[in-house]
Amino acid sequence: MVEKIEALVDGGKATPGPPLGPALGPLGVNVVEIVQAVNERTKAFAGMKVPVKITIDEKTKKYEIKVGTPPISALIKKELSLEKGSGSAKSTKVGNLTPEQVVKIADMKKESMLGKSKKERFLEVVGTCTSMGINIDGKDPRKIRKEIGEGSYEGLFVT
Repeated sequence: MVEKIEALVDGGKATPGPPLGPALGPLGVNVVEIVQAVNERTKAFAGMKVPVKITIDEKTKKYEIKVGTPPISALIKKELSLEKGSGSAKSTKVGNLTPEQVVKIADMKKESMLGKSKKERFLEVVGTCTSMGINIDGKDPRKIRKEIGEGSYEGLFVT
């Protein structure tokens, strides 16, 4: 039989206590080993709540960990140390990301984004920046989108 556990943990700081410990303990698995594996897989999201799904085969005690990611907006806020985005994104800008920071965020969300290429994922993050009032490279995100369409920033998308 397979047991599934879903929990929201602090990125890189899960403990054998709640919520994981009490759920894993009765299954007879090595709780500390699983918690260490969860922390290793979530350390990039330090300071954020991260959804985690653990699937355990009760007979073999083997487990699989799937780590979700926070929303793009949460990653942007963390990157810029912001409490929230702009209330009026068109007129009030609350931060500025470098193109490299946008790539970093897109890479963190890679598994759950719709874009297949690095460029498409970059543009998804640019779209979120537009709605949050965040500039990129000192420019309005709509201008960045246009420049990408014209061939700028291609060096960022080489894999």
